[in-house]
Amino acid sequence: MEGARGVPDGGPGAAGDAETPAHAGDAETTAHAGDADSPAHAGDAGTPAHADDARPRSGGTHGAHGKPPTPAQRWQGFKESPYFPAVVLTLILAAAAGLFAGSYTYAMANPTPHRIPAAVVEGPRTPYAQQFLAGMEKALHASLELHRYPDQARARQAVEEQKVFVILRSAGDGVVMEVASASGATVAQLLAETGVKVADTIGVRLTVTDIKPQQKGDPRGLALFYISLAAVIIGFVGAIQLSVNARSLLPLERILFTLGYALLGGFSIAAVVDWGLGAVDLPFVQSWLILAFTMFTSGMVFTMFNTLMGRWAMIPTWGVMVLLGNPSSGGAVSWPLLPSLLGHVGRWLPPGASVNAQHTAVYYQGHQYLFPYLVLAGWSLVSCTVFWVWRHRHPGGRDRTPGHAAPQQAP
Repeated sequence: MEGARGVPDGGPGAAGDAETPAHAGDAETTAHAGDADSPAHAGDAGTPAHADDARPRSGGTHGAHGKPPTPAQRWQGFKESPYFPAVVLTLILAAAAGLFAGSYTYAMANPTPHRIPAAVVEGPRTPYAQQFLAGMEKALHASLELHRYPDQARARQAVEEQKVFVILRSAGDGVVMEVASASGATVAQLLAETGVKVADTIGVRLTVTDIKPQQKGDPRGLALFYISLAAVIIGFVGAIQLSVNARSLLPLERILFTLGYALLGGFSIAAVVDWGLGAVDLPFVQSWLILAFTMFTSGMVFTMFNTLMGRWAMIPTWGVMVLLGNPSSGGAVSWPLLPSLLGHVGRWLPPGASVNAQHTAVYYQGHQYLFPYLVLAGWSLVSCTVFWVWRHRHPGGRDRTPGHAAPQQAP
């Protein structure tokens, strides 16, 4: 009965045990040569060292058919790369630098009179008075647009209404020239200097009087130009910052925040120039609101262009506000000394409207005009309307719909 003392059936050493890990035919043996899960299997599809591995092959071919990219494909790839906008911006900035310098030099470097409205007080028409007028036109290489008034009071009224820049009248054996530097310091200076030369040439006694001088803190009349310039630039820079750092603002929120920084910014400009520096005695509330109106308009102009042109919105904004608007505003150089086209166009742009409104508010309180305010209102209304109608095209905003609820599992 030796067989009874042998290893019992089912023992761990049974040659036919299906669970024995070392069994040569075991289906779960990890070292089996044909095991599909074995990482060492020569034909394993997941093995990174497989001979047919899909890694890129050397040889310089491109695409599924091994063809090099076409010029159109290369151009499309360049347009989709970050280098395309970088190159375009480089060229734009180079052109903008030249245009910026050229526009200001063209308008301001050598102011030349073209047509200067002048009041002539009716009186004895002496020969020297006619000679003086003829000499002034010849020396200025321009025409004096003469407006005749029966007395000095009517002529002074025309100055207050900003219809004329100078009053000419006879006085005994001489001529009296009354300039208004508040209407334009550059024009008043040019007229006075030219008048002295002409009077010396023809031998006529000339008396020059400034009947509407600039304020003592701003003898050149540039402070109003500078505060308007600050409002214009900070206006659209603020809109740029909102589009970058507060991109998710909704359309109405964007308009309200533009209005908010315009009100605060206008107050800051007026407070610094008037209360802080004492350069100009401003009618504070009115000047503050003009500056705020200017900043809001400038900001909404950029927002409009950002809606229409996306990332290239700075180009038309800079062109309208800085390259064209500021040189033609009449702030640094009065409009009679600007090139004719700039003198006419500037009044219809926000910078020119802002300067005109501010200038009249400070020096001509009793004779203000509605026109500059209508210009600012028109630009603001058009900009807000375009932005609102095409707000879906603006790169900012956010989805106001609530997030989707988590899906419920089926029972």
